[in-house]
Amino acid sequence: MKLSKTNKELLFWILQIVGWLGVSSLILIFPFGFSKTYMLYSFVLGSAIGIVSTSIFRHYLNNNIDIEVFGKRSIINLVVSFFACSLLYYFLLFTTEEIYEFYIGRTAKEIEWIKENIGVLSGVFNTMITVFGWTIIYFAIKFVISANKNRLENLELNATLREAQLNTLKGQVNPHFMFNSLNNIRGLMLEDVSKSREMITKLSEMLQYALSKNTVDAIALSEEVDMVDNYVALAKIQMEDRLHYEKEIDAESLEVMIPPMIIQLLVENAAKHGIANLKNGGKILLQTIVTATELQIVVKNTGKLSISENSTKLGLKNIRQRLRLLYGPKGQFTLEEIENEVVATIKIPTT
Repeated sequence: MKLSKTNKELLFWILQIVGWLGVSSLILIFPFGFSKTYMLYSFVLGSAIGIVSTSIFRHYLNNNIDIEVFGKRSIINLVVSFFACSLLYYFLLFTTEEIYEFYIGRTAKEIEWIKENIGVLSGVFNTMITVFGWTIIYFAIKFVISANKNRLENLELNATLREAQLNTLKGQVNPHFMFNSLNNIRGLMLEDVSKSREMITKLSEMLQYALSKNTVDAIALSEEVDMVDNYVALAKIQMEDRLHYEKEIDAESLEVMIPPMIIQLLVENAAKHGIANLKNGGKILLQTIVTATELQIVVKNTGKLSISENSTKLGLKNIRQRLRLLYGPKGQFTLEEIENEVVATIKIPTT
């Protein structure tokens, strides 16, 4: 929670008043034989003097010392103002003691105790210890508030940066997808007009989906699967029987929220860099598995991983970056070759 200037001021005065009342109440707890009149007098005046002197001290610190730029000059200002506050505190205490003694008077026991325990040097030293304790507490709270403020500002900055990066990555998906699809259409335009029209219709449906989901970070997996079905239908028009597509979808996974077009990028990569380069074609298998803590999305395609080494791998980089931004280290993506199959696996936390 970020404290406003008004809340900071209110917090200071609450701590200031409560703190000094607590310090001054020590005389009520340890009376040392003082009269009730003196104890009450000392409690009220001691609290007021502490509040006034350290409030002046704080006003000086706020106007002359910046804890975020704490240099030699700040140290000198702090030391000088510390001694000034201690002397002011002692002077006011001494003055009120003289007033009490002149107008009210002390008991013989009080006079004897003061002679034995309190002198000028000890009085100054005690006030310095008190002001030093106040200074330590004041700066400790100041540093905590400043650290919390910096932490919140960093979180806001990171959130803004993350949103900008996500928007950039999502913006990459549509041009990448359109380029590949339009190339397919161009290849068929002169060969089969009817198939070209069918591809344009499929492309239109996919573009509508991609544009409508471009402003969101997550969609239900079932929507993405429908999108993939359209893409496969589009790809099969070009590759015909060379492309075999199968699905093994865990029913529990259908409502899990995932980044839009992330499966489509995997299937597109498998089709373009895997099946399209095989003379006899091959199979693409889409699997989803739900465990207690994560969703696993697996896309397998016939072929070898080395087939796609010359590509820009824009889609794969996009997937890794989006998972990192959305889920941190819990979002994982691996791509490996297992028994003449390229296996892409995405793991998304569900808890």
